[in-house]
Amino acid sequence: EVQLVESGGGLVQPGGSLRLSCAASGFTFIDSAMGWLRQAPGKGLEWVSSINWRGDITHYAPSVKGQFTTSRDNAKNTLFLQMNSLKLEDTAVYYCARFPNDCYEDSSCPALRRGQGTQVTVSS
Repeated sequence: EVQLVESGGGLVQPGGSLRLSCAASGFTFIDSAMGWLRQAPGKGLEWVSSINWRGDITHYAPSVKGQFTTSRDNAKNTLFLQMNSLKLEDTAVYYCARFPNDCYEDSSCPALRRGQGTQVTVSS
């Protein structure tokens, strides 16, 4: 069974940082493109970032480019999202997602599976 379990969310002040983690199991992680989605209160699901199976190619939504960094540790089947300079509008539930290897580079690519999510709240 495919499982994606996010952790690391919480409450942070504007300008602060958080690092999200996603533990993956039930599939061959090293063979899979991965990424992050988020859903802000009252809004739809938004693609945030993606990373190829090797971890050497990343893509970001314009709204987070230069602010967020996605990485992975294939030896530990873990995906990361480092979020810096957090803003009020970054408040959302963040989901780890598995993507097809032939479509992971932007918001047009549908996720194959996503986790249950972790809440990130940016507030003073």
